[in-house]
Amino acid sequence: MCFKNLVFFTICILSFTIVSCNSKSNDEKKNENTDTNNNWTKLFNGNNLEGWEVLGGDGNFFVENKAIVGETKMGVKSSFLATKKLYDNFELELEFKIDTTLNSGIQIRSSKYKKDTTTSYLSGSLEKITRDWNPGRVHGYQVEIDPSDRAWTGGFYEEGGRGWLQPLTDNNAAQKAFKQNEWNTFRIIADGNHFETYLNGVQATNYDDSLASKGFIALQLHEIYDDKQAGKRVMFRNIKIKEFN
Repeated sequence: MCFKNLVFFTICILSFTIVSCNSKSNDEKKNENTDTNNNWTKLFNGNNLEGWEVLGGDGNFFVENKAIVGETKMGVKSSFLATKKLYDNFELELEFKIDTTLNSGIQIRSSKYKKDTTTSYLSGSLEKITRDWNPGRVHGYQVEIDPSDRAWTGGFYEEGGRGWLQPLTDNNAAQKAFKQNEWNTFRIIADGNHFETYLNGVQATNYDDSLASKGFIALQLHEIYDDKQAGKRVMFRNIKIKEFN
């Protein structure tokens, strides 16, 4: 009788231990992308593109050395690696590195047009015109990545829409903050109708707008127009978000 009780007791202990280990493993898997102390969530796991999808074109996105890489190719339209989840109010942080001949950007609160649309547009030369956009075209707020001599990285732009909302024409400090051929850091805040962008700790823009309240986040691989730009890269890593209540 005592032996049977001992066997039963041992089996119960082993069963409890196995269940406890499995529960811990599931919890760890559930929270592996979340910093519970600061409410940050990783948007990129460093290993694959789970949770992301390519929109707009057939851009070549892949993972290398724990970074998302976008590599250019002639004839490929501007493409966007977008989150499958939509976000509204948040603080977003990431690092990026770009070839000096390319252009890119970070989309926030973005979507795709459902029908033909015409908008006013402020061009890079700050000329006001109108532009037509086709159904399926990605549009939304964009934080610019601009390694050219113009140096508007961190400027606030509307991709597929009104164009420049707040360029860096009067922000010399932000223009000087960009580091060529190095990893740079963005901090982006979207809170209600208010937006702020920071480049390597320097505030680039401070803007209010009410056009979009929610949408996907995306990484742009801009189309190229010169064979010399083919095979060039833009890279992103350490992408994390803190959502506001």
